[in-house]
Amino acid sequence: MAVIPKILVFAGSVRSGAYSGRTADVAQKELAMQGAEVTRISLADYPLPILDEDLEKEKGVPENAQKLGRLVIAHDGLLIATPEYNGSIPPLLKNTIDWVSRVRRDGGRTVRPLAGKVAGLCSSSNGHFAGIRCINHLRAVLVRCQMEVVTPECSVPEGGDAFDEDGHFRDERLHKSMEHLCRTLIETSRMLSTRIEA
Repeated sequence: MAVIPKILVFAGSVRSGAYSGRTADVAQKELAMQGAEVTRISLADYPLPILDEDLEKEKGVPENAQKLGRLVIAHDGLLIATPEYNGSIPPLLKNTIDWVSRVRRDGGRTVRPLAGKVAGLCSSSNGHFAGIRCINHLRAVLVRCQMEVVTPECSVPEGGDAFDEDGHFRDERLHKSMEHLCRTLIETSRMLSTRIEA
């Protein structure tokens, strides 16, 4: 019997009504429709200080980074929907990735939560470029963390007009793009699964 992939979904913004959050909503529904087991989280529930090696040396990796690390370990893949800030990755998302990359121990075991995990990426913006500069930066960061980032992506332009009243994409091309991304993420996550139940 085929393994049902577990996918962790979150947005890189916690702003109410953020286009990245609405894009993550679309992804969550599409992944579930395609047969994945989906866990949706908000980074607002895992506040973290700005990464500081002196702080880490004094107090260790924060508990919320450890919790996020355990969540990543317990899933086969991640879908990240990011906004674009000044042409790059928003600080909330970058700080979260940086802290989770510092997790090395969980109880008595050695762990590297991000290494070998599969990631699918979405971006969004209020303009025509759809966050494509940010998504390229994010891809590079995740590859540096030794994640397997799938090639298809879904970038949402003109975020203010991209969604209908039910939260679906108005543009059929965007819908097809999300379908393709989710299908590839599910298939690759199933094939490369390194999941350890938390």
